Amino acid sequence: MHTIANRQQAEAWNGWEGVLWAERPERYNGMLSAFNAPLFAAADVAAQDRVLDVGCGTGQTTRLAARRAYDGNVVGIDLSAPMLERARRDAAAEDLDNVTFEQGDAQVHPFPDQGFDVLISRGGVMFFADHVAAFTHLGHALVPAGRLAFLGPQPAGPDSAYARATAALSPFLREASPASTGMGSLLDPAHIRRVLAAGGFTDIEVTPVEAPMTLGADAGDAADFLFSMGPTRHNLRNVDPTTVTRIRAEVHDALTEFETVEGVRIPGAVWIVTAVRERSSSSK
Repeated sequence: MHTIANRQQAEAWNGWEGVLWAERPERYNGMLSAFNAPLFAAADVAAQDRVLDVGCGTGQTTRLAARRAYDGNVVGIDLSAPMLERARRDAAAEDLDNVTFEQGDAQVHPFPDQGFDVLISRGGVMFFADHVAAFTHLGHALVPAGRLAFLGPQPAGPDSAYARATAALSPFLREASPASTGMGSLLDPAHIRRVLAAGGFTDIEVTPVEAPMTLGADAGDAADFLFSMGPTRHNLRNVDPTTVTRIRAEVHDALTEFETVEGVRIPGAVWIVTAVRERSSSSK
């Protein structure tokens, strides 16, 4: 990789949590796939666009962008070698020849100046150490008036469906796992607007979107998934097995409320953020 500004994140996503995501992309995509349609509606990717997918992970959104930009090209960038290995394998299996993946830190990666028409991210922009520096740098990679579209979580209230389903587990989630550090960095719309404006973007819109998150085929499968996730494993690593078994049983019972014929589906809420790079060259 080139220069790394976000060293803690690079170490985390190249460690056991990155491997976990790379081995089970269908589970993590299941949580987020319902938000793909509103993200791409906001991004408005056209056939000839050059698209940059920031924090592309195992590449689902990169591949979706490649199908829309079929006469253009798409670059996915991520810190995680194991996740990018999976992304490349899946893109090759789908015979996508307009996709490339690069391992790097998007906050400082040497992108071509004005090399992209559209920048998308399904949450990866949350993890930057310095958001203003990162968005300023990414703005230089966009053409003037180039489009930015990303999603990030809304603040989760104590009465949300997810909070109810995981109430037995939440007292034990006392700290972020290594890879989840930074997930709450872009929760406040006012802060998002300030960061993007300081980074050289205009026409900033922050729109709430709700969609179901699929956690598993049934309550047992969903509980297995939740207890395999990085933050859960990290926080329960020193908890005695009897307590873990009890917590898991309580979470399982709570998840039955959300069982449907399509699996366990819990309402989720994100911000869809759109912006435009300043048209004036003085933004560089």
